[in-house]
Amino acid sequence: MLDSLQLQNVGPAPEMKLELAPRLNLITGDNGLGKSFLLDVAWWALTRKWPQDLNENLTSGYVARPTDVGQKATIKFSVESKTGRVEYESSYVPADQSWRGKAGRPWNPGLVVYALADGGFAVWDPARNYWRKKGNIDVQERLPAYVFSSKQVWDGLPVLVDGKTTKVSNGLVADWASWIREGKADAKRMAAVLAILAPTSGDDGLQVGDTFARLSVNDARDIPTVRMAYGQDVPILYASLGVRRIAALAYMLSWAWREHLIASQQLGQQPSSRIVVLFDEIEAHLHPRWQRAVVPALLKVVQTLTADAGASVQLIAATHSPLVLASVEPLFDVEKDKLFVLDIEDHVVTLREKPWAMQGDVINWLVSESFGLQQARSIEAEKAVEAAEAWMRGDTAALPPDLSTKEAIHAELARVLAGHDPFWPRWVVKFEKAGGRP
Repeated sequence: MLDSLQLQNVGPAPEMKLELAPRLNLITGDNGLGKSFLLDVAWWALTRKWPQDLNENLTSGYVARPTDVGQKATIKFSVESKTGRVEYESSYVPADQSWRGKAGRPWNPGLVVYALADGGFAVWDPARNYWRKKGNIDVQERLPAYVFSSKQVWDGLPVLVDGKTTKVSNGLVADWASWIREGKADAKRMAAVLAILAPTSGDDGLQVGDTFARLSVNDARDIPTVRMAYGQDVPILYASLGVRRIAALAYMLSWAWREHLIASQQLGQQPSSRIVVLFDEIEAHLHPRWQRAVVPALLKVVQTLTADAGASVQLIAATHSPLVLASVEPLFDVEKDKLFVLDIEDHVVTLREKPWAMQGDVINWLVSESFGLQQARSIEAEKAVEAAEAWMRGDTAALPPDLSTKEAIHAELARVLAGHDPFWPRWVVKFEKAGGRP
């Protein structure tokens, strides 16, 4: 588990600091302020590997850079590992173009799964990616991480081991079909995770189809199907982006845990009881009904995967969705969960933990400090309402040129506001008192 993360002279802000909660951590903020960047650094802190643009051996990739290369840049963090809490500091060495810290074996934070915004995934498994000891020497002879492009999630991940290319994963299509044919624990696990992640269950929800599908006479693959709410079995490759995103998440979690169990058994060690999930743009491609379900569902998935009531999950997720924040109100626990907001103050990016306060609905979340909108309306409607409020308080200097009279304001309100908009009663009363005729 990641306990804290502090960046100095790295990223979009002079300094960023996160004191993370043990269960749920949500990060929101405008585009371009560093949400994805923070998740990348969090992955690096947990695994000591950068997740993007990795080569076939998965040994090097995108590296965060100092904002000012002439000044000291540091990444500090603390991790709750298998052997206890680890404090670590790494400094950037410009001559080496790399981050340097204490030598030695990395820590073991548990199974780490990173859902990237582009549909790719990264997985770090303590049974398969962790260094091993050979006598008194630490030997890194295993792959340091598994990083899937969005295509590799579906088609399989080839890796180079000892000069030979092999597949660490057969991909969602082949693995899921194989699990269904065998009809044992793997298929049941995948179906259970999929049922939890979908917003409903039973006849009204997303279910595994009864049959396989063939896409063409030239494609010999048996494609798993999902039964949609309207009763039709759809090949998973033809499903919507939202359904495929949920299916990919269900597969990667199921695959990662399955392979972790197998590797742990082969090594004669106990499986991890800790899972860390990093999730960028957790609401991407999801209908509001699905957005409202995804975070509570993810927190339930770990117990389903591990069949261990004592297993723990830490979720660190970036989101732009007020509905995601509204969805966690019933389960948010200030002892276990936190909300962080990226903002701009005096032209400087800031990262702050926000004291948790229930807003009640999506509209209130939109106009809260977490999202910063003045109104939950269109830009045009916001401008018209602001002009109407300025006119009602007699502040004619605040009126824009095209809305400088009550008649022009009224006409624009009629154009851009719905008939049941709650602003109408206030305006109509004032308009009529001023001699208007709505």
